[in-house]
Amino acid sequence: MGHVYHVCPRWKGGNRSLTAHRYDPLMAYDPGALNASLAAVVGSDGDLMAELHAAFLESALRHVDLMGRARCDANWQASAERMKSLAASFGVIGLQALAQEALDGAPGDPVVLRRLRAAIDDFAAA
Repeated sequence: MGHVYHVCPRWKGGNRSLTAHRYDPLMAYDPGALNASLAAVVGSDGDLMAELHAAFLESALRHVDLMGRARCDANWQASAERMKSLAASFGVIGLQALAQEALDGAPGDPVVLRRLRAAIDDFAAA
């Protein structure tokens, strides 16, 4: 299943960002992308794949937690950049788009945090 994105109509200004909304019927997260990326690296080693999957989730949860506790714009930006890099490293495009939305939006945005946590929960359940 491919990734589907839509332009966020709430974005103010001339630039509109591509977003990945968990509750949007147009958006489909693809947790299989993470598994496909891991399988390409480790092959059929199920134990190593499970370990890397757990490490990805632990890191993603840590970054979203740091974003939630950020008390300044710089900490928010740094954590969102790390989240984006982590997602890009594993080919998780939907999570990468959410991290970019966090970078483009207001630091501390609770909607973005909820979407990030929901996306991570989706990957954990897969």
